Amino acid sequence: MKSLEFESGMDNEKKVMVTLFWTNRKAARTEGCAPFLIKRIETENETYTPHGDKLLKISSAIMADMVQTLDEGKSIPMEFNIGEEQIKVNLSSDSFTVSVEKSPEIEEEIIEKLETEYVKKFPSLCDSFKPRVTPQNES
Repeated sequence: MKSLEFESGMDNEKKVMVTLFWTNRKAARTEGCAPFLIKRIETENETYTPHGDKLLKISSAIMADMVQTLDEGKSIPMEFNIGEEQIKVNLSSDSFTVSVEKSPEIEEEIIEKLETEYVKKFPSLCDSFKPRVTPQNES
């Protein structure tokens, strides 16, 4: 497990998206084009998991709940799967922790990248990523 504490002027919605994007991007280095699956997100109000054979997407309601949790100074545990890799993340407004099962070098790569991204006013995000993790009928 690797951890990072940071100071950031970035809004909490961007922190969530930066966390998702770079966790996916760095894990894809070892897992290739396997789908990035969100397995669980736990906020103060709710635990979100996929239902049946549907993929869990970050709807505007889920994002609002996540932002509210971060605004209240609480953390958000999340679990992802990409290929054979299982990833556990814990995000708060000023810290981040990551743990992976298969390729521990991914943890360091994610931490190194987020160290530089969290302090930016305009973090690096691929335009094609947001539609992959949010419902298509939402903006």
